[in-house]
Amino acid sequence: MNELFLMITIADRKNIDTFLHVYSAHSINVNLITLGYGTANQKVLEYFGLEKNEKVVIHSFITRETWARVKEELRNSIGIDAPGMGIAFIIPLSSVAGKNQLNFLIDGQNISFKEESELKNTDYELIIVISNIGYTDKIMEAARRANAGGGTVVHAKGTGMQGAEKFFGITLASEKEMIYIVTTSENKNAVMKEIMENAGIREKAQSIIFSLPVTSTAGIHFGK
Repeated sequence: MNELFLMITIADRKNIDTFLHVYSAHSINVNLITLGYGTANQKVLEYFGLEKNEKVVIHSFITRETWARVKEELRNSIGIDAPGMGIAFIIPLSSVAGKNQLNFLIDGQNISFKEESELKNTDYELIIVISNIGYTDKIMEAARRANAGGGTVVHAKGTGMQGAEKFFGITLASEKEMIYIVTTSENKNAVMKEIMENAGIREKAQSIIFSLPVTSTAGIHFGK
């Protein structure tokens, strides 16, 4: 799975359509969009002649090959390197819960599918669950049965959800919750399996589940 990444884009809300247009042109159709605010202090903003703007955070799924093309277009067409335009970066995924879910996330992009990640030296994993709104308790109950700790929830809106019918034979709602759960690497598969069996894509929660390698932590305790 080392060729698949989570791309995170942070930009002014007014520019969201510009970024989504570029991503759509490169077959990046499944995006999770959350809202936020910049945290730079007023002196820094004044130095660069910037105002404190509302931000949008776009989570997208991208292969290494697609990232090379998108990065070039972000620089040349959008001018992302200019101050205040935004940032984009990628984080390697270590696993996705099910091949159909993988194909849905990267529909239109080429990838060599592998069951396991080559990133085997990490002690912790970040599991991200994308689900319909209102099922956080059910998901966390399932996760805790597999000895997971707590989770963090953010609200998001998805694009490209209409493509789910092609892979799952169902319709996915665009309003989503993203649940972040940090667990040990050895416990990751058990947590993902428990969530998938009790709140997976065929259940009312319609959860899509994947994990990211965590290379360093602070303040995390699992009672070992």
